[in-house]
Amino acid sequence: MYDAREAVDPSLWDVMAVDPAIPVDLATLRLITRDQQRASRSFLYPWVRIASRATVTAIVVAKRVAPIRFSAHATMDRLCLWFLRRFVAPDSVGLLIRHFIVETNLLNFCLRNVGLSAKVELRPTTLADLGNRAVIEHDLNVYRALLALGGAGPLRRPADLDFGMLSIPEIDPEPRTRRLLRLDIQTALCLMNMPFAFCLTSDEYRRAVHSLRLDSSLLAVLAEITGDSAFLGWRPPAVRVDSNVDVPAAVYEHALLCEFAHARLCGAAPDARQSHVP
Repeated sequence: MYDAREAVDPSLWDVMAVDPAIPVDLATLRLITRDQQRASRSFLYPWVRIASRATVTAIVVAKRVAPIRFSAHATMDRLCLWFLRRFVAPDSVGLLIRHFIVETNLLNFCLRNVGLSAKVELRPTTLADLGNRAVIEHDLNVYRALLALGGAGPLRRPADLDFGMLSIPEIDPEPRTRRLLRLDIQTALCLMNMPFAFCLTSDEYRRAVHSLRLDSSLLAVLAEITGDSAFLGWRPPAVRVDSNVDVPAAVYEHALLCEFAHARLCGAAPDARQSHVP
């Protein structure tokens, strides 16, 4: 057991890696804090964030006033995979892949526990799995699930909750692939946001951005189904459609919220509770 008296001069990272107030399992939390400690997070991110925001704003404005609609989904997928393979740290890529699985698990938990047969199938385990419209499908799945839940009538807590869909398979972020840089997630998101904005139509990009604001709806559904009000304290209501946001920062916060919710559900599963019985 950890003894606080042994830490004479603990660092910020020492505390963050074991902070009991962060409801994420320790292995994942250590990956997150390791990602935050990368040199790119300190020295590149502040500047790339500004450049990305300005570039994306210009792209969005130009595409709104352009007389034709333009999209290049296959190009976006290829650029994304090439960039992740060559410029982003393997642990950070692993966290990104993990997010797709975690959000799918949350959506399936909601769908199954209200008795719906609908199921989200997007569960990538390799970097290559992020191709073939995975990013677009990831956003659309949130809309589809909420549409199904909204049509299911008043939500009620089931007598027995089903936690069987919450497992996380082994993830392969291609750690042996030679990388030119090993960027952190936030810097990578800033850089990827530019081709995303360019390769999606204005409506597609706006829909993707607004999907981040639907966290409050998903958390409200989780609270209603589980009877756990803790889910309601993590996100304000999102009755607003707005593309003028810091998208990379919002994506990062969205991923953390999904991790919090997923960890709380895993902790509430019967097998998890039994494993803590003395």
